[in-house]
Amino acid sequence: MKTRLSRRHFLAATTAAVAAPRMLTAQKSDKQLVIGEGEHRYEVHHNWAQLPAQYTWQTTHNVAVDRDQNLYVIHEGRENLKDHPSIFVFDPKGKFIRAFGKQFQGGGHGIEVRNEGGKEFLYVCAYQQVKAFAKLTLTGEVVWEKYAPMDSGVYAKDEDKVRVKRWGRDAFMPTNFAFLDDGGFLLTDGYGSFHVHRYDKNGNWVSKFGGPGKGEGTFQTPHGIWIDRRPGREQRVVVCDRANHTLQYLTLDGKYIETLKGYGLPANLDSWKDLLLVPELHARITLLNSKNEVVARLGEDVERVTKLVKDVRGDSAKWIDGKFIHPHDACFDAAGNIFVAEWVATGRVTKLRKVG
Repeated sequence: MKTRLSRRHFLAATTAAVAAPRMLTAQKSDKQLVIGEGEHRYEVHHNWAQLPAQYTWQTTHNVAVDRDQNLYVIHEGRENLKDHPSIFVFDPKGKFIRAFGKQFQGGGHGIEVRNEGGKEFLYVCAYQQVKAFAKLTLTGEVVWEKYAPMDSGVYAKDEDKVRVKRWGRDAFMPTNFAFLDDGGFLLTDGYGSFHVHRYDKNGNWVSKFGGPGKGEGTFQTPHGIWIDRRPGREQRVVVCDRANHTLQYLTLDGKYIETLKGYGLPANLDSWKDLLLVPELHARITLLNSKNEVVARLGEDVERVTKLVKDVRGDSAKWIDGKFIHPHDACFDAAGNIFVAEWVATGRVTKLRKVG
């Protein structure tokens, strides 16, 4: 979604890069729908997170879990509803706890929880007219908030000062974070310059890599990012090169290593034990083992959503239990359960409870 037009019309884009699906069975267990096979079976609880009446979902985007297993959900929101919060918190049973983050309304996007010396913080990024990223406490107090890194030399004049929606390779539209062992972090400018920026532990800009291109170290919408620390693997950066329908592996310094193909607009990443989790906007969740072999594709509805039925995103009557529409982010909790946020206007957060 490198332009507003492509964001609205991405379902018409080519799906040739999407690998032929391996269909997984759906079954009932004590009247609860179960998807998956073998050790990768999950009970499906759609709309697990419910908002109080005074709030509404305005396109759910990303999710994160803290050490108490509370779930944080950020939605995009609407620019004209400036007093409506963009971040909602739910306890492990799905009960609403609190809401905050109205400063990100209309541009809410990425959210991650990070443990720093025994204390947890939220890292949030927002695109559209917000064009910012911030470090918050778990209750929403701002530690710092930052804007376009002008020292990088890739942004238009005053891009760090003007809060106006503007798409282009010289615009700043940050999407997601990955955290480094030295306390620093990587930030993807997934809708803007298509660079990945490196920051130190104090949030100061250090360097960049990537930029626009067709792969092998360059990107077309580097939307999600992760540090792969799974057991038995050397630490690597993984970037969801979404419009190229691939995952790219790079060194921690941004040097290209390899490309994994066969995805449909991969959006973000998470890991648990030896599994790598890949939500794909083309209607499925993919799990990879430690060898990066596909071991499960959950809730798959690629053909119907991308080719056969119009306006599935905007019409919940066309949604099928156990199937996904547009997974935009997903994360594990400590028990290996999966939470999925979908890019649908009404918002939807699904819990996949691990039973395999």
